[in-house]
Amino acid sequence: MIYEKKIKELVNHLRQMGITDDRVLQAMQKVPRHLFVGKGMELQAYEDKALPIGYGQTISHPSTVAQMTQALQLKPGEKVLEIGTGSGYQASILCELGCQVYTIETIRALAIQAEKRLKELKYTYRFVMKIGDGSKGWPEKGPFDAIIVTAASPMKPIHLFGQLNDRGRLIAPIGDRDKQTLMLFQKNGEQISEKKLTKLSFVPLTGAHGW
Repeated sequence: MIYEKKIKELVNHLRQMGITDDRVLQAMQKVPRHLFVGKGMELQAYEDKALPIGYGQTISHPSTVAQMTQALQLKPGEKVLEIGTGSGYQASILCELGCQVYTIETIRALAIQAEKRLKELKYTYRFVMKIGDGSKGWPEKGPFDAIIVTAASPMKPIHLFGQLNDRGRLIAPIGDRDKQTLMLFQKNGEQISEKKLTKLSFVPLTGAHGW
């Protein structure tokens, strides 16, 4: 397979970057990232960099996807909300981990492409997709065990905490349009704990609670 060596190199790189969860590494190894990038970019798919997917959006660095996924400590069967489907790559990783995925994308063309990829990869019964304002979450489908926000939020997503189960986790990049801090929140009864993870840069979140 033309990509086999590149995939192994990427997984080794992720280990060096501090990804220690074997289930996450196995999912990253199994999901074919080259199917989620634009034509002509397939050979770059296993480099640790973001790539354009059209409509001003990008597919995140593999290391960012792995870090966010690992931080949520997901278990098979957990119910996960993804805000910002994009290419569908992150959703595929979540499906591969055995989660029940609810994913929202505001750009119709991207949503259609992502849904097609997810079905081609045989994840049909592991995800539900919605086209709409993801910044509001998906309260009628909640509560969720975890929420992953894949676009930069200008503020803490307080309105989403009510869509979490007790002990539920939420991860989101929070900051300005250029640079954000990746933050992990956990719900404990009426309390919300928070932890700063790293600095990074995401495309802006749009919608009622975005930019």
